[in-house]
Amino acid sequence: MKQFVLAFFITAITTAATAQIQSGNQAPEISLPNANDSIINLSSLKGKVVLVDFWASWCGPCRKSIPSVVRLYNKYKDNGFEVLGVSLDEKKSEWLKAVKYFRMKYTLINDIAAWNSKVAAAYQVEAIPASFLLDRDGKIIMVDEEGKKLENKIKELLQQPFAGKTE
Repeated sequence: MKQFVLAFFITAITTAATAQIQSGNQAPEISLPNANDSIINLSSLKGKVVLVDFWASWCGPCRKSIPSVVRLYNKYKDNGFEVLGVSLDEKKSEWLKAVKYFRMKYTLINDIAAWNSKVAAAYQVEAIPASFLLDRDGKIIMVDEEGKKLENKIKELLQQPFAGKTE
């Protein structure tokens, strides 16, 4: 009986935590420093379609995906699209070197806590790159999508008006 109760609580906790990052749910707030050590809040981007992209300079798959993210940003930035690049680099110098190398011009923040990041934990990031597409109201629309499917959803969301909801 004790094992059943323990299994039930573990399942309930896991299910509740997973629900936090499902499509349709409000994205958890992010407040982290940019390159100038100014705090940037995800909520300040409300009204834009936002791709929250978790990455790090030392991550091979991240380095491979960054050019696609940069291309999407450059293509749609003037239409209300923004990327919030959340680096999990422990060394600010390595993060900034990668930003310069990849010519990343979108909103960039860094969490030197790396895998101990409370932000990454809130989004249940267990591997990077990890991305979350948000609509203009800050709701999660897609998780870890890429390629044409992601671009088509960005185009679709950019055509929808901002409802101006505050939750």
